[in-house]
Amino acid sequence: MALGPTSGIVPAMSMLLAVVGDTPYRIMLLLHILTAVVAFAPAFIHPALAAGTKDMGDTRIPMLVKMHGALRGVYGPSLVITGILGFGLQGLSDGAWTFGQVWMILAIIIWLAMVGVVFGMFIPGEAKLAGGDDSGMDAVGRSGAILSVLLLIMLFLMIFKPGI
Repeated sequence: MALGPTSGIVPAMSMLLAVVGDTPYRIMLLLHILTAVVAFAPAFIHPALAAGTKDMGDTRIPMLVKMHGALRGVYGPSLVITGILGFGLQGLSDGAWTFGQVWMILAIIIWLAMVGVVFGMFIPGEAKLAGGDDSGMDAVGRSGAILSVLLLIMLFLMIFKPGI
């Protein structure tokens, strides 16, 4: 028996691009995880580098300027892309993950909080440091710590998926 639109036996998933476990889904998952790794590198590295170069005086400014440029141009956008890919994974899950699930709602809230911390605290703090103002170190340190905690919460949500 041939399957097709006229046979009346069309698999429900024939219109999907992918389902959980298929290659397209796994590729998107890989990109989601890769962009997350890139996005969170500065949360762990930049505060330590900025604090470790405090004794270097003005000679550290070029390094801080480059770190700030990378945060604005690579790390921040990577965090945004991570979330967008997460929405894509939900869309490709064929209903396995829905926006009504507790873990998904919390993950969206945490992701929005992360974006707010990066663009509202981390980047302005690094901008101060790059401009030679050491008062930005407090914001960089605090935002790195906040992002680390939010990342741990996010990892818990994505691994254990509470509420399903």
